[in-house]
Amino acid sequence: MTTNDSASLRDRPMEPIRLDNLLINFTSEFNRIWNSNGTRARPATFWRPAPAPDLLPGYFPLGDILVPNNTSINGEIVAAVVCEATLQDHGNTRGKALSRPTDFELVWKESGSGAAMRTSIWRPIAPQGYVALGMTCSSDHGKPSLNAIRCVRADLVVAADLGDLLWDDKGSGAKLNFSAWSIDPPTAAAGEICFAPGTFIGAPSHNKPTTGPFAYALRIPIPVQVSAPAEAPVLTAHINPESAVAKVTQTARLPWFAVSDHAQPNDGFLHSRYYDLKRTDQYVLVGYGRNTTEQAQSIKWKAPRAQNAAAMRLFNRHTAVEFTKAWPAAMPSDIRATKFSACLPRDFTHTETSSSEWSESGSRVVIAMAAKLKSVAVYQMESHYELVREDGTEVTVPLGYTDDTRLVMSEYPPEAVETVTPMPVMAANPSTEAITSGADVVAQSSPGSSTATDSAP
Repeated sequence: MTTNDSASLRDRPMEPIRLDNLLINFTSEFNRIWNSNGTRARPATFWRPAPAPDLLPGYFPLGDILVPNNTSINGEIVAAVVCEATLQDHGNTRGKALSRPTDFELVWKESGSGAAMRTSIWRPIAPQGYVALGMTCSSDHGKPSLNAIRCVRADLVVAADLGDLLWDDKGSGAKLNFSAWSIDPPTAAAGEICFAPGTFIGAPSHNKPTTGPFAYALRIPIPVQVSAPAEAPVLTAHINPESAVAKVTQTARLPWFAVSDHAQPNDGFLHSRYYDLKRTDQYVLVGYGRNTTEQAQSIKWKAPRAQNAAAMRLFNRHTAVEFTKAWPAAMPSDIRATKFSACLPRDFTHTETSSSEWSESGSRVVIAMAAKLKSVAVYQMESHYELVREDGTEVTVPLGYTDDTRLVMSEYPPEAVETVTPMPVMAANPSTEAITSGADVVAQSSPGSSTATDSAP
């Protein structure tokens, strides 16, 4: 992406994340409220997100931002801001997504510190049914405006943990003690993203609080667009068939902060606001065989699997995305990074019952029973995952997965009603001698057609 493209993206708002009647967006513009100049404490600056009214009208901060230095964060850090949306369901009785705080409780002020500017830090008091996700800083000792921030309806957030120490006033000489802590979201459940809006939690002591104040994170579902599933092929002649056509069946949309794009480290917000993780499904031909005898025959093939441990590690290194668990493994230490936890839906990643199959790359043995004077073809489902930016460019190499539970067999000529026969359960230690198409066929006494699979030796 060119410099002009980046500038254009900066000048247009991101399509908001919508959760019920809550709209979530992001800004990289801030107003400085106070810094620790003049005190003997470590450097720190408090900033308030300032969503541009022409780009993000009606958006409010969830709290102020604290950084442990005196440098400007404009254009360097991205913070979440929120807006009330129109209720989609007129029967919704849960109320508005956002509310003003009812009051503020003083946590700290700089009196006695020798600071160059006055300040005070306040904890918002949320109305019943709502919670505050951060603290508010004032440029004097008066309470902030009730319109400075917004509280969020309690069912739209999730309890979070206090993270690392951001700053404390040790050495400042202030009459009151104060410490500020980052917010770490909890490990996301499958199909969800939990993320901190960039705010902090303050306490009137230099020790990490063990009980209260309570911390919260935003929780959003990972939207997945689902289309019609791939269709299993049907054998229509005594001819070796091809694999079915590959088809995009599901697309999961990930916000910029959930992907660590190796091509744009720390600049994802300016290069791609969303990433699409596309799943392409295809019934791949395992093997074909024709039985020209008057007895049922068994046919065996070795079916390769698309799983590849090296490719999976590369995918994760280039994107941070995991397929079998939540990511990231540890919260980022870079203050420019949005703290989050994300976990893909289990039916999207073939992990509804177990994730162990992602580490199984060995071939499988497939045995099919061909009825007399019939041809059979066996197919297995293969999925490929491709992560693309908003402009359609790939972030890294695609990743493959073979689903052993979705093996199908088709025979020709069909019975009176044309069917595709699903594979039964895995066969343990099959004793039947194996052949492939073009090799000698081993006769069996079974009159019908069936299939079984086992691990390749």
